[in-house]
Amino acid sequence: QVQLVDSGGGLVQAGGSLRLSCAASERTFSSYAMGWFRQAPGKGRDFVARWRSGTAYYADSVKGRFTISVDSPKNTMWLQMNGLKPEDTARYYCAGSIYYNGNNWTATYWGQGTQVTVSS
Repeated sequence: QVQLVDSGGGLVQAGGSLRLSCAASERTFSSYAMGWFRQAPGKGRDFVARWRSGTAYYADSVKGRFTISVDSPKNTMWLQMNGLKPEDTARYYCAGSIYYNGNNWTATYWGQGTQVTVSS
């Protein structure tokens, strides 16, 4: 069972930056698509970014502002978030084995989530 531990959230002003981290319990990055989702209060969990075999994909809402990076030997992944906006406020989840279920992106493994709050 893959375990994911995410961290790095916090409170930041609009235009600021945060860097989220995700540590995996075992070698996952060579086996699975890994990435990030977020969930705002009262809303569903939305795809943010994923990484697979050295290629990153981003939701349109974060493209150009967020960057995903991976250190496979260390089983660690980061999400660098720049130019943060109030609408980026959400709980962010590290995700493993991301796949498309026919309706939306989802994942098999989840971190516990880390809160990001962007003030205007």
